[in-house]
Amino acid sequence: MTVDSADNAPGPRDSGPYVHALRDVELPADIASAAGGTIGETLDALADELGGANALPARQEARDLIAAVLGQPKFWPTAHRDEPLSIAAVVALSEAAERLRRGMPFQYAVRRADFRTLTLYVDERVLIPRPETELLVELVLAQTAGAGVVADMGTGSGAIALSLAAEGRYERVIATDISSDALTVARHNLRAIPADRRALLDFRAGSWCAPLAGERLGALVANPPYIAPAEAGELPDLVRNWEPSFALFSERDGMAAIRAVVTGAMPVLQSHGLLALEVDARRAGEAAGLVEETHAFEQVTIHRDLTGRERFVVARRKES
Repeated sequence: MTVDSADNAPGPRDSGPYVHALRDVELPADIASAAGGTIGETLDALADELGGANALPARQEARDLIAAVLGQPKFWPTAHRDEPLSIAAVVALSEAAERLRRGMPFQYAVRRADFRTLTLYVDERVLIPRPETELLVELVLAQTAGAGVVADMGTGSGAIALSLAAEGRYERVIATDISSDALTVARHNLRAIPADRRALLDFRAGSWCAPLAGERLGALVANPPYIAPAEAGELPDLVRNWEPSFALFSERDGMAAIRAVVTGAMPVLQSHGLLALEVDARRAGEAAGLVEETHAFEQVTIHRDLTGRERFVVARRKES
C-alpha cells in the first residue's frame, strides 16, 4: 500500500413539494414577463427578511441567494441594482428565501450547486456535491486518460458521472444508484453538460455493482456512504438534518458500503482496470487494507485531499 504525500439518522425533514430552479419555473406569459421590482429593491427586502436590511451577513446572504437563483456571479446583484426583475424571478427568489429561513442548506435552498465545470440541480433527494470529490474526478481523468468505459456507483446528483462525460473522451459512462429519486435528479442534470456528450450516459437502478453485471470496465469510481451510524452526532446539523441518510451512513462501523463496492468491483473491472474510492479520512487505511486483502488488486495507493487528509483509495485490477 502506498500513501500519496502530494498536497493535493433520520432522513431530511419534510420540506414540502420540490420547487424547480428559476429556469424551470413556468408561469403564464403575461405574468412571467411582468415587472416585479428592481434587483436592488428585492435585495433590500430579502436582506430584511433574512435578518435585517442593515445586517451585513444578511445582506451578503441575500446577495448570494439572488446571484445563485439568477445564475449570475456573486457580486452581480450589487452592480445591477436598477435592473428590473420579472414576477417569475421574484417568485423563485421568495421560495428560495423561505427555504433558507427554515434552516435548509444554501445549495438546497437555491436548488443548485457548482461542481468542477458544471452547475447542477440539487435538492434533499441527493447529497450536496463536495469540493473534495472534484479531486476524485481529477484522479480518474488522469489515471484513465479520459478513455474507455467507466462506471460511477451511487451517482446521486450525477456530479461525478456527468463531469467524467463532459471532460473525458469515454466511450460510455454508466451511472448507478439504488435510489430512483436520485436517478431522477441525475437525469435532470444531463442538461448541465454539452448536448453531444449526453448520449454517453447510461443510468441504471440497483445496489452497487448489481446493475453492472456482465460489464468489463476500464474504471469504476464511487463515493459511497462511509459514516458509522454511531457517529451521526458528530455531523453538522445542516448535514445530519437535511441530507439523505442512506447516502451518509453505512453499517459495520462505516465500512459496509465500501466493502460491497470493493467486492463487487472485482468481476466487472477488466485487467489493469482502475478502482477509485472516496473514503472518510479516518478509514482510508482500513479501506486500502480491505482492497489489498482481496489479492485481486495491485498498486493500492492512498491519495490526500488539498487539506492533507487521506481521502482517496486508488488501485488497479490484477491480470485475470
